[in-house]
Amino acid sequence: MNAVITVLGKDNVGILAKVSNECAAVDVNIIEVTQSVLQGMFAMIMFVDITKCTVPFAQLVDALESKGEEMGVKIHVMHEDIFNAMHKI
Repeated sequence: MNAVITVLGKDNVGILAKVSNECAAVDVNIIEVTQSVLQGMFAMIMFVDITKCTVPFAQLVDALESKGEEMGVKIHVMHEDIFNAMHKI
């Protein structure tokens, strides 16, 4: 099972490190990541494997959203099944 994590907000030092640390703490493996800084705004998309996640998905979502608030960015986590259903023609 996979999920998509997006991070948007004002660029700051350590955003990628803090998000990846949250993932590593619960055995979420980062498969792919892309990030950009556009005129001081940070944008990142992560594709992660949640198969071995040690907490329920809802708890992962809450933890990352809380981490985002703490860092002053918006973090959104979406299960791959929902993502695929939204983008299916």
